[in-house]
Formats: sequence, structure tokens, C-alpha cells
Amino acid sequence: MTIIDNAVYVDGRRYADPDSLDQTFELMDACHGMAWIGMFRPDAGEMKALAAEFSLHELAVEDTIKAHQRPKLERYDDVLFTVLRPARYIDQSETVEFGELHIFTGKDFVVTIRHAETPGLSSTRTRLEADPELLALGPEAVLYAILDQVVDDYQPVVNGLENDIDEIEDQLFAGDPTVSRRIYELAREVIQFQRAIHPLHGMLEQLKAGFEKYRINVELQRYLRDVEDHIAIVTARADSFRELLQNALTVDGTLTTNRQNEANAAESEQVKKISSWAAILFAPSFVGTIYGMNFENMPELHWAYGYPFALALMVLVGLVMYWIFKKKTWL
Repeated sequence: MTIIDNAVYVDGRRYADPDSLDQTFELMDACHGMAWIGMFRPDAGEMKALAAEFSLHELAVEDTIKAHQRPKLERYDDVLFTVLRPARYIDQSETVEFGELHIFTGKDFVVTIRHAETPGLSSTRTRLEADPELLALGPEAVLYAILDQVVDDYQPVVNGLENDIDEIEDQLFAGDPTVSRRIYELAREVIQFQRAIHPLHGMLEQLKAGFEKYRINVELQRYLRDVEDHIAIVTARADSFRELLQNALTVDGTLTTNRQNEANAAESEQVKKISSWAAILFAPSFVGTIYGMNFENMPELHWAYGYPFALALMVLVGLVMYWIFKKKTWL
């Protein structure tokens, strides 16, 4: 069964808990109350029954069945169709999980449809039931409370992302080789988070534009403006995360280049040293090779000082080359 919670409210108080949608429709007509039907991934048959009873537009119903919608607010005659993308931060994996919530609000009903396990709306329902005066304001009060919960639930996400960015800064200067991948993954989550919250500004503007036309209670207007303020704060912080991660990518690229240059420089120094010693050792070997040919008419072959002279020449050439390489700081 996809119905999670189903209740009829009269004057802001829970009046009945119908066992089926048909019973809900009957009670609504009998007591002139407001129905709040909470569902989880309803099938086409249940959506067809809801659409027939509440005159839901076929395009909105199609969006609900298919899911995977962007955050939006659309009005079909007297029915308001709202799509929200709730989010929660998972500490164990240090990732952000996004859900999808569809809300139909009419003059005497609210239908909430979840397409993910979270968030549950039981806490929102409990909060409203504890405040009959607010709940008595009708479906708009329910929509406000859901918006308020979704936006409030963004705060732990913001805190989690902020902590992740702090850890990335530590990884950057510690030379962690995995930091580049983590930056890209976190940037992707921040972009998804921005896609969930940026449309909320326009959605709130649409609601505000209809305050007078649909005679929204003044107190409820204040509540919605408070939600708008919270959205502005969350949006500003999410946007700053995007900038921080872009800077982190730049710093990571610079540090990686510097480390590569340092490694290349160290390697070059080693090559210089090896080449220098090879040259120093080669010079005596060259002299020794010449004097070791033993041709009959070779100069100094029968000279008494030929052997010491050859040794001295080898040492002298080696010392001269050592001095040259030392002066060039190759050694």
C-alpha cells in the first residue's frame, strides 16, 4: 500500500483516519473538511483515482508518475502543483542524498507524494496538528510547513559540505594525491544542491504574487517570507561553496605543477651529478687508453718518466674537470 498517512481535518483538528481513498472522499463531502493524503510512489491506478476526485491536471499527474522532475511550482486552475528536492547529509559516506517530493494543494485537500525514502513528513504533520490555529488556515498552511521543513533540512547539508571543504583545504597542503578527485565529487554535489535550491526563489515569488488574488492569510504570508529569508541564506552559502571549490581546484593545479617542477629539478640535479662524475672518470680512462696502445714508435714509450707523467696527467685532468663542474654547481 502506498498510502503512508491519510487524514481528514476539521477546523484544524484531526477528525478521521479513513482506511481508503474512497472513504476519504466521502468524509470530505460529509464534514466539509480538509484531506491530507501522504503517499509513497503511488501507482497509476491510485493517481487516476486522485486525479478524478480532485480534478488534477493530466500533465501534473504524468510528471508525478514519471518523477525525476526539477523543482517547480505550477498552477492548474485552483490546484497548485509543487515539486521540491529535499536533501540530507550522510555522515558515514560524507555525501549528500537528494529526494523528490510532489505536492498537490487545492481548496480543501493536500496530496503529498514522496519518490524517495526520505524525508518523511510525519514530523511536519505532527507539528501542524499541535497547532490547530495554523492548520485551520488550510492547504496553504500545509504547503508552508512542508517548505519550511525542506529548507530547514538544508542546514545540516550546508554544515556537512562546509566541513568537507575544510578537510579538502587540509588535504591540499598535505599533498594528498586523492584530493583532486574529492574536489570534483564535492563540486558535483554542490551543483546538485544549487539546482535544488535556486528555483525556490522564483517559486516563492510566484506564491507572493498570488497572496491577494487567493486571499492568503496575513500571518501565513509572514511565515512564507521567513522561509524566503532562510532560502536566501542557504543559497548564498551554497554559492560560496562553489567559489571555494573552484579556488581549491586552482590551488591544487598550482601545487601539483610546483611539485612536478621540484621533482624535475631534483632529477635534473641528479643527472648533472652523474654526468659530471662520468666525465671526470672518462678523462683518465681516455689518457690511459692512449698510453696503453704500446705502439713501437709512440712518444714517451721508452721515456723513464712516461708512466708517472701519464698518472699525473690523469689526476690533473680529473681535478680540472672537477673544479669546472663544481664552479658550475653541478657537484
